[in-house]
Amino acid sequence: MANTKTVILKIKRQDNPNAKSHWEEFELAWHPGMNVISSMMEIARNPVTRDGKATTPITYDSNCLEEVCGSCAMLINGRARMACSALIDKLEQPIRLEPFTKFPVIRDLAVDRSVLFENLKTVKAWVPIDGTYDLGSGPRISPEEQEAAYPLSRCISCCCCMEACPQFNDDTGFVGAATISQVRLFNTHPTGAALKRERLAALIGDGGIQECGYAQNCVEVCPKDIPLTQSISEVGGEVIRQAVGDLFRK
Repeated sequence: MANTKTVILKIKRQDNPNAKSHWEEFELAWHPGMNVISSMMEIARNPVTRDGKATTPITYDSNCLEEVCGSCAMLINGRARMACSALIDKLEQPIRLEPFTKFPVIRDLAVDRSVLFENLKTVKAWVPIDGTYDLGSGPRISPEEQEAAYPLSRCISCCCCMEACPQFNDDTGFVGAATISQVRLFNTHPTGAALKRERLAALIGDGGIQECGYAQNCVEVCPKDIPLTQSISEVGGEVIRQAVGDLFRK
């Protein structure tokens, strides 16, 4: 007996950053193991809407297809999540796909998330290394320190935490939970700690850690289960201690 089960997707589309958005519906034949990305691949093979109108394939970002690169993040049924790990059988239909609302739309579901990388540059989210000579094997890090740092290193720059955060907007300029958590990660590294004061100083003032309202949406949507609220709490305490210390040094 032929399989007659279908999948209905309602996708928000936008031809370019200045165009008006519109919705298109697609109906696909169901098959086991479908996820959102494979569904859009099906649409690309036959870009025809549910009402029989010829259209164009959906524009979206993706790469690894195994929840590692973070590029395929979008709103799926109103929730920020990864399209590669969003299984069709676990989603309510019609499945609504939208671009993130906190970032400029490039086209369809693809958005410009460069603000995250600008924020990471602001807080110097890297380990400073002088490459002019052989540094050797580097400082030893205990298993306990490695165990504490590893969850923080799992960040895939998907920006789900920023999309879900009510404080991340143009008015506040808040750097977001991902950036704060990376500050914690690099500040705990023996070599990275050389820039600790500069990182904490970057989180003081407009857009800094004081903008966080502790809504905890970030930790709810993080696909890698990073302890973001714990990072915010710990880094916040360090920022306050440094700010107070600097005040009394003047």
